[in-house]
Amino acid sequence: MTSLLGAHVSIAGGVELAPGRGDDLGCEAIQIFSKNQRQWAAKPLTEEAAEAFKRAFSKSQQRTTAIHDSYLINLADRRAENVARSRDAFVVELERAQLLGVPHLIFHPGNHRGEGLKLGLRQIAASLDLTMKEADAPDVSVLLEGTAGAGNSVGSTFEQLQGVREAVDMPERVGFCFDTCHLFAAGYDIRTAESYELVMQHAENILGLENIQAFHLNDCKGELGSHLDRHEHIGQGGIGLEGFRLLVDDARWDGVPMYLETPGREKHFKENLKVLKGLRMS
Repeated sequence: MTSLLGAHVSIAGGVELAPGRGDDLGCEAIQIFSKNQRQWAAKPLTEEAAEAFKRAFSKSQQRTTAIHDSYLINLADRRAENVARSRDAFVVELERAQLLGVPHLIFHPGNHRGEGLKLGLRQIAASLDLTMKEADAPDVSVLLEGTAGAGNSVGSTFEQLQGVREAVDMPERVGFCFDTCHLFAAGYDIRTAESYELVMQHAENILGLENIQAFHLNDCKGELGSHLDRHEHIGQGGIGLEGFRLLVDDARWDGVPMYLETPGREKHFKENLKVLKGLRMS
């Protein structure tokens, strides 16, 4: 068994079309949005659409899937109206994942908007406690996505990510998603065998490798520690091919999904997947 290589695919025309698009690209796993990621409102997801998605997924080549939540959601926001809206939307995302049979909801930890990192971390944990208890989604785990560390964003260090997990009431339902671009931009060097191993040992010590349950695969336009969240095609940025070879060949990630989010989306996913599969030894 190896890591599962895939991509974020479109749900245009209906969520049930996503698995077929994943097959066309050669995906072993797919990530989707459950709705328009740049709008608060969403039409209710019908039982019929959910069943159609599950049927299509069961017939596909994919082994697992994830939902990425709306970019508008900010669980670190302490302003009452804003966080209430974000929490309501997060509950909807959790329940849509449950209805679709999707095990993971991946989300950006958020932006503390100048209130301070410590308060931001507490607010995320409080938001997760409220939403996971309110949502009828017992089979869905949430995965905090590590960030590049720009501005007031939360979650650019392993310690920050673990700080959220340790503060929630149900840590068994909280894991992590590593975005390789964000990881590199935040200062974690995965370019050589030696530096890669140091990063993964640190991740094991702080987070526990079993809690790292997904990856986003993107090269980085910026330099190491630049905090620049700008994705690049695999092997064409600061990380380079060797970093990705180390990752996709690492037996510690057997069965863990790795989703492409490279520029151009589906137009270039097939070629990026070909590069990644070529780096894989087995």
